[in-house]
Amino acid sequence: MTIQEKILALSNKYTKTLRLKMTERITEMETDDNSHYLLYRVLGIATEEGKLIDEYQNMGRFLYKYAGSFLEEAAILCFEEKFPKTQRKLRIPNTLGSRPVTFEIDCLVGKDAYEIKWRDATTDGDHITKERTRVKNIKNAGYKPIRIMFYYPNRSQAIRIQETLKTIYAGVNGEYYFGKGAWEIIKKKTGVDLLSILEKIADKKTKSKS
Repeated sequence: MTIQEKILALSNKYTKTLRLKMTERITEMETDDNSHYLLYRVLGIATEEGKLIDEYQNMGRFLYKYAGSFLEEAAILCFEEKFPKTQRKLRIPNTLGSRPVTFEIDCLVGKDAYEIKWRDATTDGDHITKERTRVKNIKNAGYKPIRIMFYYPNRSQAIRIQETLKTIYAGVNGEYYFGKGAWEIIKKKTGVDLLSILEKIADKKTKSKS
């Protein structure tokens, strides 16, 4: 299979799973206790509107989860296409603390340790502490920490967190790519234009719905 065919097959797999999970959840919600709709009505949200909000909120959780997992796996496929010895999900011990016991490297190519995220909208300060420890452990293990994040957050607090993380990576001679730079580094490192492939798949799957 070509890399385009592999990513399309991965897309089809995630599409099927996502639809199944969404359908199962909506069916489960039919028997939920909806007495909290009283509070929605107090705030001016009609029962039917409240039901739709709950349904979309639940479907949104699955969508965010599977969107992120799909893009991470698609990016790893690109590295595997160029570098057959790429290692997935390598765990290294936390030598700087007791929690967590280990840290995970999403994708290891030689000495380059990639963390791949579709986006990171966290505003939790503890996230910085954990990430600083993770990056130091990766560096101490003899690898180069590289963070690839395809979509930058919109909120100011989340952006500040990302700016701090960028500084942490720079402090250990690591690399940090986001937005346009994330797509470009995938293409530069692997020769695969992942963005173009995804755009073609998206157009094909949604043109009948537009």
